[in-house]
Amino acid sequence: MKREALYEENTMSRWVITQTAKKLPKLKSAVLVEGLPGIGNVGKVAIDFIIEELKAEKVYDMFSYSMPHSVFVNENNLVELPTISLYFRKGKQDVLFLAGDVQPIDEQSSYSFSDAVLDIFQKFDGKEIITLGGIGLPHVPKSPKVYCTGNSKDIIKRYSTDANVDSSLYGVVGPIIGVSGLLLGLAKRRNIPAVSLLAETYAHPMYLGIRGAREIVKVLNKKLSFSMNMAALDKEVSDIEDEMGRKSLPITSATLRKLQSKLGKDVSYIG
Repeated sequence: MKREALYEENTMSRWVITQTAKKLPKLKSAVLVEGLPGIGNVGKVAIDFIIEELKAEKVYDMFSYSMPHSVFVNENNLVELPTISLYFRKGKQDVLFLAGDVQPIDEQSSYSFSDAVLDIFQKFDGKEIITLGGIGLPHVPKSPKVYCTGNSKDIIKRYSTDANVDSSLYGVVGPIIGVSGLLLGLAKRRNIPAVSLLAETYAHPMYLGIRGAREIVKVLNKKLSFSMNMAALDKEVSDIEDEMGRKSLPITSATLRKLQSKLGKDVSYIG
Protein backbone atom coordinates (compact mmCIF):
# COMPACT_ATOMS: atom_id res chain seq x y z
CA MET A 1 0.00 0.00 0.00
CA LYS A 2 1.25 3.45 -0.87
CA ARG A 3 1.33 6.01 1.91
CA GLU A 4 1.79 9.73 1.66
CA ALA A 5 2.17 12.13 4.61
CA LEU A 6 0.78 15.61 4.06
CA TYR A 7 1.31 18.73 6.18
CA GLU A 8 4.21 17.51 8.34
CA GLU A 9 4.99 20.72 10.23
CA ASN A 10 4.28 18.80 13.42
CA THR A 11 2.80 15.46 14.45
CA MET A 12 -0.64 16.85 15.21
CA SER A 13 -1.15 18.41 11.78
CA ARG A 14 0.11 15.42 9.79
CA TRP A 15 -2.40 13.45 7.75
CA VAL A 16 -1.24 10.05 6.53
CA ILE A 17 -2.98 9.13 3.29
CA THR A 18 -2.90 5.41 2.50
CA GLN A 19 -3.80 4.24 -0.99
CA THR A 20 -6.05 1.19 -0.69
CA ALA A 21 -6.85 0.72 -4.38
CA LYS A 22 -4.36 -1.27 -6.45
CA LYS A 23 -4.58 1.36 -9.16
CA LEU A 24 -5.82 4.93 -8.96
CA PRO A 25 -8.92 5.53 -11.11
CA LYS A 26 -8.90 7.96 -14.02
CA LEU A 27 -11.82 10.26 -13.40
CA LYS A 28 -13.33 12.88 -15.66
CA SER A 29 -14.73 16.13 -14.22
CA ALA A 30 -15.35 14.39 -10.90
CA VAL A 31 -17.66 15.72 -8.20
CA LEU A 32 -16.66 15.28 -4.55
CA VAL A 33 -19.48 14.56 -2.07
CA GLU A 34 -18.57 14.88 1.62
CA GLY A 35 -20.69 13.33 4.39
CA LEU A 36 -18.89 13.18 7.73
CA PRO A 37 -20.66 12.97 11.12
CA GLY A 38 -22.49 16.06 12.33
CA ILE A 39 -25.89 17.20 13.61
CA GLY A 40 -28.24 14.21 13.45
CA ASN A 41 -25.54 12.42 11.41
CA VAL A 42 -27.58 13.47 8.37
CA GLY A 43 -24.59 13.67 6.03
CA LYS A 44 -23.09 10.40 7.26
CA VAL A 45 -26.31 8.44 6.92
CA ALA A 46 -26.90 9.83 3.40
CA ILE A 47 -23.42 9.12 2.08
CA ASP A 48 -23.13 5.67 3.71
CA PHE A 49 -26.38 4.65 2.03
CA ILE A 50 -25.20 5.95 -1.37
CA ILE A 51 -21.78 4.25 -1.11
CA GLU A 52 -23.41 0.92 -0.27
CA GLU A 53 -26.13 1.25 -2.91
CA LEU A 54 -23.70 2.22 -5.71
CA LYS A 55 -21.00 -0.21 -4.55
CA ALA A 56 -18.43 2.59 -4.58
CA GLU A 57 -14.79 1.48 -4.29
CA LYS A 58 -12.39 2.73 -1.64
CA VAL A 59 -9.30 4.51 -2.90
CA TYR A 60 -7.75 6.13 0.21
CA ASP A 61 -7.77 5.83 4.01
CA MET A 62 -6.83 8.91 6.04
CA PHE A 63 -5.34 8.94 9.53
CA SER A 64 -4.05 11.55 11.95
CA TYR A 65 -3.30 12.00 15.65
CA SER A 66 -5.72 14.92 15.52
CA MET A 67 -8.67 12.56 15.20
CA PRO A 68 -10.78 11.94 18.35
CA HIS A 69 -9.01 9.93 21.05
CA SER A 70 -11.29 6.90 20.93
CA VAL A 71 -11.75 3.48 19.38
CA PHE A 72 -14.87 1.66 18.22
CA VAL A 73 -15.88 -1.87 19.22
CA ASN A 74 -16.88 -3.87 16.14
CA GLU A 75 -19.23 -6.84 15.69
CA ASN A 76 -16.35 -9.20 16.56
CA ASN A 77 -15.85 -7.42 19.89
CA LEU A 78 -12.51 -6.07 18.68
CA VAL A 79 -11.46 -2.43 18.74
CA GLU A 80 -10.83 -0.32 15.65
CA LEU A 81 -9.37 3.15 15.31
CA PRO A 82 -11.70 5.71 13.72
CA THR A 83 -11.21 6.13 9.98
CA ILE A 84 -11.99 8.60 7.25
CA SER A 85 -11.97 7.21 3.70
CA LEU A 86 -12.32 8.36 0.12
CA TYR A 87 -14.35 6.27 -2.35
CA PHE A 88 -15.03 6.60 -6.07
CA ARG A 89 -17.69 5.58 -8.54
CA LYS A 90 -17.47 5.94 -12.32
CA GLY A 91 -20.68 6.53 -14.27
CA LYS A 92 -22.56 9.20 -16.19
CA GLN A 93 -21.02 11.45 -13.56
CA ASP A 94 -17.75 10.37 -11.94
CA VAL A 95 -17.98 10.92 -8.18
CA LEU A 96 -15.66 10.85 -5.17
CA PHE A 97 -17.22 10.21 -1.75
CA LEU A 98 -15.62 11.37 1.51
CA ALA A 99 -17.03 9.33 4.40
CA GLY A 100 -15.95 8.28 7.86
CA ASP A 101 -16.54 7.73 11.56
CA VAL A 102 -15.36 11.10 12.86
CA GLN A 103 -14.26 14.64 12.07
CA PRO A 104 -10.96 16.30 13.05
CA ILE A 105 -11.11 17.51 16.64
CA ASP A 106 -9.98 21.15 16.42
CA GLU A 107 -9.67 24.17 14.13
CA GLN A 108 -6.10 23.57 12.98
CA SER A 109 -6.66 19.91 12.13
CA SER A 110 -9.93 20.75 10.34
CA TYR A 111 -8.08 23.21 8.15
CA SER A 112 -5.15 20.89 7.42
CA PHE A 113 -7.50 17.99 6.69
CA SER A 114 -9.67 20.07 4.34
CA ASP A 115 -6.59 21.29 2.48
CA ALA A 116 -5.34 17.69 2.16
CA VAL A 117 -8.71 16.63 0.71
CA LEU A 118 -8.64 19.52 -1.76
CA ASP A 119 -5.11 18.57 -2.86
CA ILE A 120 -6.27 15.02 -3.61
CA PHE A 121 -9.40 16.32 -5.34
CA GLN A 122 -7.35 18.51 -7.66
CA LYS A 123 -5.03 15.59 -8.49
CA PHE A 124 -8.15 13.83 -9.79
CA ASP A 125 -8.99 16.93 -11.84
CA GLY A 126 -12.22 17.43 -9.89
CA LYS A 127 -14.68 20.09 -10.96
CA GLU A 128 -17.18 20.56 -8.09
CA ILE A 129 -17.73 19.86 -4.40
CA ILE A 130 -20.92 19.04 -2.46
CA THR A 131 -20.93 18.91 1.34
CA LEU A 132 -23.78 17.45 3.38
CA GLY A 133 -25.08 18.24 6.85
CA GLY A 134 -27.99 18.92 9.16
CA ILE A 135 -29.76 21.94 10.58
CA GLY A 136 -30.75 21.33 14.19
CA LEU A 137 -34.32 22.19 15.19
CA PRO A 138 -35.90 22.14 18.68
CA HIS A 139 -38.50 19.64 17.41
CA VAL A 140 -38.70 16.65 15.06
CA PRO A 141 -39.54 17.83 11.51
CA LYS A 142 -42.27 15.71 9.90
CA SER A 143 -41.19 16.71 6.38
CA PRO A 144 -37.58 17.96 6.57
CA LYS A 145 -36.66 20.79 4.22
CA VAL A 146 -33.35 20.84 2.36
CA TYR A 147 -31.48 24.14 2.13
CA CYS A 148 -28.42 24.99 0.10
CA THR A 149 -25.64 27.54 0.22
CA GLY A 150 -22.35 27.73 -1.62
CA ASN A 151 -19.31 29.75 -2.58
CA SER A 152 -20.81 31.25 -5.74
CA LYS A 153 -24.22 32.44 -6.88
CA ASP A 154 -24.02 30.23 -9.97
CA ILE A 155 -23.73 26.94 -8.09
CA ILE A 156 -26.45 27.94 -5.61
CA LYS A 157 -28.74 28.71 -8.54
CA ARG A 158 -28.05 25.33 -10.17
CA TYR A 159 -28.86 23.35 -7.03
CA SER A 160 -31.84 25.43 -5.92
CA THR A 161 -33.72 24.89 -9.20
CA ASP A 162 -35.02 21.70 -7.59
CA ALA A 163 -38.40 22.46 -6.01
CA ASN A 164 -37.31 20.64 -2.85
CA VAL A 165 -34.20 22.78 -2.25
CA ASP A 166 -34.46 26.22 -0.62
CA SER A 167 -31.61 28.71 -1.08
CA SER A 168 -32.98 31.19 1.50
CA LEU A 169 -30.62 30.06 4.23
CA TYR A 170 -29.62 33.41 5.72
CA GLY A 171 -31.04 33.69 9.23
CA VAL A 172 -31.96 29.99 9.31
CA VAL A 173 -28.53 28.67 10.27
CA GLY A 174 -25.45 30.09 11.97
CA PRO A 175 -21.85 29.20 11.06
CA ILE A 176 -21.39 25.90 9.21
CA ILE A 177 -18.84 24.27 11.48
CA GLY A 178 -16.26 21.63 10.57
CA VAL A 179 -15.24 20.09 7.26
CA SER A 180 -18.66 20.67 5.66
CA GLY A 181 -18.13 24.40 6.00
CA LEU A 182 -14.38 24.69 5.53
CA LEU A 183 -14.40 22.79 2.23
CA LEU A 184 -16.69 25.49 0.83
CA GLY A 185 -14.52 28.37 1.98
CA LEU A 186 -11.15 26.83 1.12
CA ALA A 187 -12.45 25.63 -2.26
CA LYS A 188 -13.35 29.22 -3.12
CA ARG A 189 -9.72 30.23 -2.63
CA ARG A 190 -8.82 27.63 -5.27
CA ASN A 191 -11.64 28.69 -7.62
CA ILE A 192 -13.48 25.38 -7.14
CA PRO A 193 -17.30 25.67 -7.13
CA ALA A 194 -18.76 24.18 -3.95
CA VAL A 195 -22.25 23.84 -2.50
CA SER A 196 -23.65 22.55 0.79
CA LEU A 197 -26.95 20.68 1.14
CA LEU A 198 -28.34 20.93 4.68
CA ALA A 199 -31.45 19.06 5.82
CA GLU A 200 -33.59 19.86 8.84
CA THR A 201 -33.32 17.43 11.73
CA TYR A 202 -33.94 17.27 15.46
CA ALA A 203 -31.09 18.76 17.52
CA HIS A 204 -30.97 15.94 20.08
CA PRO A 205 -27.60 14.21 20.71
CA MET A 206 -29.14 10.74 20.30
CA TYR A 207 -31.40 11.46 17.35
CA LEU A 208 -30.61 9.97 13.95
CA GLY A 209 -31.81 12.20 11.11
CA ILE A 210 -32.76 9.49 8.64
CA ARG A 211 -35.68 11.47 7.18
CA GLY A 212 -33.44 14.45 6.46
CA ALA A 213 -30.82 12.11 4.99
CA ARG A 214 -33.47 10.63 2.70
CA GLU A 215 -34.35 14.08 1.33
CA ILE A 216 -30.69 14.81 0.59
CA VAL A 217 -30.27 11.44 -1.14
CA LYS A 218 -33.26 12.26 -3.36
CA VAL A 219 -31.64 15.52 -4.44
CA LEU A 220 -28.28 13.86 -5.18
CA ASN A 221 -29.92 10.97 -7.00
CA LYS A 222 -31.43 13.43 -9.45
CA LYS A 223 -28.58 15.91 -9.75
CA LEU A 224 -25.80 13.33 -10.16
CA SER A 225 -27.77 10.77 -12.20
CA PHE A 226 -27.24 7.90 -9.74
CA SER A 227 -30.37 6.05 -10.91
CA MET A 228 -30.88 4.56 -7.44
CA ASN A 229 -34.12 2.86 -6.46
CA MET A 230 -35.69 5.44 -4.15
CA ALA A 231 -38.52 3.05 -3.28
CA ALA A 232 -35.90 0.82 -1.68
CA LEU A 233 -34.64 3.75 0.36
CA ASP A 234 -38.17 4.65 1.49
CA LYS A 235 -38.70 1.06 2.64
CA GLU A 236 -35.39 1.07 4.49
CA VAL A 237 -36.30 4.29 6.28
CA SER A 238 -39.67 2.79 7.22
CA ASP A 239 -38.00 -0.38 8.52
CA ILE A 240 -35.54 1.65 10.59
CA GLU A 241 -38.33 3.71 12.09
CA ASP A 242 -40.16 0.50 13.00
CA GLU A 243 -37.03 -0.68 14.78
CA MET A 244 -37.02 2.52 16.77
CA GLY A 245 -40.29 1.32 18.26
CA ARG A 246 -42.15 4.56 17.63
CA LYS A 247 -41.64 7.14 14.90
CA SER A 248 -40.07 10.54 15.53
CA LEU A 249 -38.49 9.66 18.88
CA PRO A 250 -34.79 9.95 19.75
CA ILE A 251 -33.19 6.54 19.44
CA THR A 252 -31.28 4.76 22.18
CA SER A 253 -27.73 3.42 22.07
CA ALA A 254 -29.16 -0.11 21.87
CA THR A 255 -31.12 0.79 18.75
CA LEU A 256 -28.04 2.40 17.24
CA ARG A 257 -26.15 -0.86 17.56
CA LYS A 258 -28.95 -2.72 15.77
CA LEU A 259 -28.79 -0.24 12.89
CA GLN A 260 -25.06 -0.54 12.29
CA SER A 261 -25.52 -3.33 9.76
CA LYS A 262 -27.82 -1.10 7.69
CA LEU A 263 -26.13 2.26 7.98
CA GLY A 264 -22.43 1.43 8.14
CA LYS A 265 -19.91 0.52 10.80
CA ASP A 266 -20.86 3.18 13.31
CA VAL A 267 -23.62 5.75 13.56
CA SER A 268 -23.32 6.75 17.19
CA TYR A 269 -20.89 9.68 16.84
CA ILE A 270 -22.57 13.05 16.92
CA GLY A 271 -20.43 16.04 15.92
